[in-house]
Amino acid sequence: MVVGDFPIETDTIVIGAGPGGYVAAIRAAQLGQKVTIVERGTLGGVCLNVGCIPSKALIAAGHRYESATHSSDIGINAENVTVDFSKVQEWKAGVVKKLTGGVEGLLKGNKVNIVRGEAYFVDANTLRVMDENSAQTYTFNNAIIATGSRPIELPAFKYSKRVLDSTGALALKEIPESIVVIGGGYIGTELGGAYASFGTKVTILEGADEILNGFEKQMSSLVKRNLKKKGAEIVTKALAKGVQESGDSVKVTYEVKGEEKTVEADYVFVMVGRRPNTDELGLEQVGIELTDRGIVKVDKQCRTNIGNIYAIGDIVPGPPLAHKASYEGKIAAEAIAGHPAEIDYLAIPAVVFSDPELASVGYTEAQAKEEGIEVIAAKFPFAANGRALALNQTDGFMKLVTRKEDGLVIGAQIAGPSASDMIAELGLAIETGMTAEDLAMTIHAHPTLGEITMEAAEVAIGSPIHIVK
Repeated sequence: MVVGDFPIETDTIVIGAGPGGYVAAIRAAQLGQKVTIVERGTLGGVCLNVGCIPSKALIAAGHRYESATHSSDIGINAENVTVDFSKVQEWKAGVVKKLTGGVEGLLKGNKVNIVRGEAYFVDANTLRVMDENSAQTYTFNNAIIATGSRPIELPAFKYSKRVLDSTGALALKEIPESIVVIGGGYIGTELGGAYASFGTKVTILEGADEILNGFEKQMSSLVKRNLKKKGAEIVTKALAKGVQESGDSVKVTYEVKGEEKTVEADYVFVMVGRRPNTDELGLEQVGIELTDRGIVKVDKQCRTNIGNIYAIGDIVPGPPLAHKASYEGKIAAEAIAGHPAEIDYLAIPAVVFSDPELASVGYTEAQAKEEGIEVIAAKFPFAANGRALALNQTDGFMKLVTRKEDGLVIGAQIAGPSASDMIAELGLAIETGMTAEDLAMTIHAHPTLGEITMEAAEVAIGSPIHIVK
């Protein structure tokens, strides 16, 4: 039976139920809107189902195994440590299920109408939603497009049983003996590192001069060193050229310094970036402006060139980060409600769950200098922190970037254990206009990794206690 003769009216319609879409829908509902959310796949989007969450679960499991097999330096020896990888995958799936179920409960609790199917714009106030059995028309006052992104497929590396994207890499039924990872960005480094922790022989092929090219070399070099300790081979300035696939292995051809080489492995992971999901939505029907890369052009309230249609997340300019999408979702919902909300990316953190973890927020020292800002870059090592020593995780440092004239905190970079958690305090410091003195005078509990923030601030004001000036 085809449904759709009678349009269903809604105030705000959200397309996509990932970390941008579902947050936007909830906030719009809280602000008094009648909201419908459309999702063609699973609630939670890439992040909850096949991205951020399952990858962190796999990384955590890898760390547990590595700790069990490599703790002899602190007097702990374990024999016959085994991994039941099907159990690991079962546990990972359970984590995902709890979160996606939670999203559904939150949407329903906020009276958001959940619709399954493919969305297609008919005009600036009408949407057609189709599934296998039916089609339904929805009319709306405002729309928020939050359709996310998908992995880029290389022409010479078509996805198959042994040529995998990040989704496939997370769903393996066994721990591979060897893998080749094409792309040394955050996704390739995280998943390559996770399997290396389980004992997989990992080869990373990266076209740039360094892996994790968006981070300072001092930070990425620590990750590189630890990957090599786990037996990984990292080849930079490498051009991946093609793959030959046999029944149970792949042979990858690549070029480095003008010389062609090959490497064999069980699988090849292709992790060279993501492309926005802005095709097949009917955006041309409405006249929504896109860049050459398919990115939607938006203003400071996430509004497209069509006044009642907004766009957020991976399909708009900026890094494809879940927390950026969620933030933009709130901004768009508040703009629709008439609030003066605007996006401000000054304190948006970037995190890599590598070994050690990397995190950055605000300006780097180099970026500040490029903009003509005189800064003090104050470093404090994890090796001088009692908690880091007690955890036997002393690799890394914090760098605090403060404005020289007044000590204003304008940036921070952390390489070390729990960097992903520690960066929040620095984001708050930037957002609220705190100075190095404010951080130094804030009493931090002892012994904690958080004290490193206080210590770095003391370096910045010229009064360090636990390192010699």
